[in-house]
Amino acid sequence: MRGIKTFLTFIAASIFLFVAFWISNSFFEPKFYDFMTKAFTAHKYGSDDILIIVIDDESIAKYRWPWKRDLYSKIFDNITENAHPKLIVHDAIIGTLDKENPESDTKYFNSISKMNNLVSGMEFTFKDYDNKLKGIARDEQYYNKFSTPVDDNRKYFEGFKFKSILPFPEPYYNVLKYAAPVTCPQDNDGVTRDISLFVAYKQYLYPYLAFRAYLLDKNNPECSVSQNNIICEAADFYAPKYRRYVGGHHRTPVKFYKLYSNNYSHKTISAVKILDDYDRVKSGQKTELSPEIFNNKYIILGANVKASSTGLSDILHSPVSARHPGTDILATVLDNALHNDFLKSFSIWQNALLSIVSALLIYLLISTCTTFISLSIISTSFIIFFFAACFCFYNGLAINVITPVILGVVTMIFGYLHRFLIEGQNKEKIKKAMGKYISDDIMENVVKNIDELKLGGKKSVVTVLFADIRGFTSMSEKMSAEEVSNILNEYFTEMEPIISSHKGTINKFIGDAVMAIFGEPINDKNHALNAVKCAGDMLKKVRKLQHKWLEEGKPKIEIGIGINTGEVFVGNIGSEKRMEYTVIGDTVNLASRIESYNKIYKTNFLIGPTTYDEVKNYVNVIKISDVQIRGKMQKLDIYEVLGMIEDKGV
Repeated sequence: MRGIKTFLTFIAASIFLFVAFWISNSFFEPKFYDFMTKAFTAHKYGSDDILIIVIDDESIAKYRWPWKRDLYSKIFDNITENAHPKLIVHDAIIGTLDKENPESDTKYFNSISKMNNLVSGMEFTFKDYDNKLKGIARDEQYYNKFSTPVDDNRKYFEGFKFKSILPFPEPYYNVLKYAAPVTCPQDNDGVTRDISLFVAYKQYLYPYLAFRAYLLDKNNPECSVSQNNIICEAADFYAPKYRRYVGGHHRTPVKFYKLYSNNYSHKTISAVKILDDYDRVKSGQKTELSPEIFNNKYIILGANVKASSTGLSDILHSPVSARHPGTDILATVLDNALHNDFLKSFSIWQNALLSIVSALLIYLLISTCTTFISLSIISTSFIIFFFAACFCFYNGLAINVITPVILGVVTMIFGYLHRFLIEGQNKEKIKKAMGKYISDDIMENVVKNIDELKLGGKKSVVTVLFADIRGFTSMSEKMSAEEVSNILNEYFTEMEPIISSHKGTINKFIGDAVMAIFGEPINDKNHALNAVKCAGDMLKKVRKLQHKWLEEGKPKIEIGIGINTGEVFVGNIGSEKRMEYTVIGDTVNLASRIESYNKIYKTNFLIGPTTYDEVKNYVNVIKISDVQIRGKMQKLDIYEVLGMIEDKGV
């Protein structure tokens, strides 16, 4: 039964810990991940090799939106004609022609037709193709032109369930050499923490816009995609193990950088400055910006305008900012790829193992150490773990921070509760075991005053009862020790509940004798009367036992009882290391002497004069006058109790 309870407790605790892990990992951990990323991972700005050109409020104020596309031509021409950027990323999607300004489109298309280092955005949709056959043809056409060589070791890569490609205008498609999806995934709480370096579209894989730019810079090496990593051996590129499997789409954790005051982690230039410089060059004036700032740079052109009416507000929620420009996140991914600097992280199983090991160690501490020591070690371990987690994040390794602590706290609650229950059970077992050696009443008194346990006591008026077996010595000589022990055990077993039922406390067994106290530690003002009634019931029980023992072939035994009432010293007697709760005093000695006179007067039940004074209205007695008690100068009257007045006899 105990094994089943332990097993069920283990199962219940395991289920509770699993639920706690799931809740913490799903709801609390992402927030702590954001805190740790902002506090310890983002400790440096983005690379100076990347420059963001922003179509911002200042640009829109001078050149009203929507822009004619020849403005883009001016930006690209100014950069490419006067400098040598490594590549240009246009974070935009062009899905229609400008019918009102066709000559503007023509200029734009002519500009990009000359650019072999431009990567532009494309988009997938969740809308089915109107013409399925044409859609299949478009899928294959776009994949062949815009995707990169991929060895997909998974054979199947489930994605966002996209159903179609948003097509480019034909003139744009014809001149554009490189395009890639701008899909930027978000977690369930709306925060972008990871990126899909390859975006799955049906059975195809497309590199994400920033990663496509990286691959172009590295001469389009073939990549190997597996469930655990992305490797481009020719470029010496390795994307770390995915942080988690989200919605069927694998993601790589992004290592974010420190933000400037404008909420960008990379240096930015307003697009209006590039346009103004273009006009200055054409008019023969001196430019404001040196063309050298674009040399050997990775240029990203994107829009982020506060005015909502333009539809150019490109704001996302990242771990480092609730208003993080999407173009800067794109730049961050490109930065990570260029410097092989993605954030590494534990998998869900590694984090689960970390939490489980932590919980087991905490439970082991609770089980083997004192409460103070275990709490001290656990508290210190939590502090050390937090600093270790900070160190890991600072060096680019993300681990669960709060989940191991939560599971540790849950384990502490379970552990200390279990320990409390076990200790409670053990205490009850000890109390029951000790109750076989000392009275339950004395045990309760000790437990009640456990903090004040010391030698000493108090004076109190009690009634002391002695009961002794007649002829025990001669009887024990005729029987084996085991037979004598069996008779004594049965006799004492029958006497104990009788004494307890009359509010008495067995103080000790003295060989074949019983010493009981009435009035302490159980407070009872009628202790003398209860002691007399108890003695009468004991004699009745012995008579019943006599018949039973005779039928079993055992000797007939008789008992003698002596009772005396008076003042005694009651409390703990002995030494600091070994003490006994008992009563001492002349009253005790006199009770023992009175019991011994049963042999002389051939009686079974004698009481002293002080006891008689307390019970004389309730008992029938025979007075035995002028008895010389050993150790007493004066003679005393003692009384043989025949029975209670309401009884016919004892």
